[in-house]
Amino acid sequence: MTMELQHTVPTQHTVEPLTRRERVILSNLDETTTLEEIASKLFVTRNTVKSQVRSVYRKLGVNTRADAVACAREFGLR
Repeated sequence: MTMELQHTVPTQHTVEPLTRRERVILSNLDETTTLEEIASKLFVTRNTVKSQVRSVYRKLGVNTRADAVACAREFGLR
């Protein structure tokens, strides 16, 4: 039996609400921007951004930056 994996992006209705800061992090997240660059832009440490990114991933139900960026586009944050 073959199980087919399906790439799905959570809809707004299934997403735990993001805080204002998490929305800022998500809007700054893309495939080429480093955590250090985001931290510098937002005047916080890399570890703060890393923690906030993990929280965003958890709330969106994603495991990769690409999926998080796709969600940001879907929600109009990018």
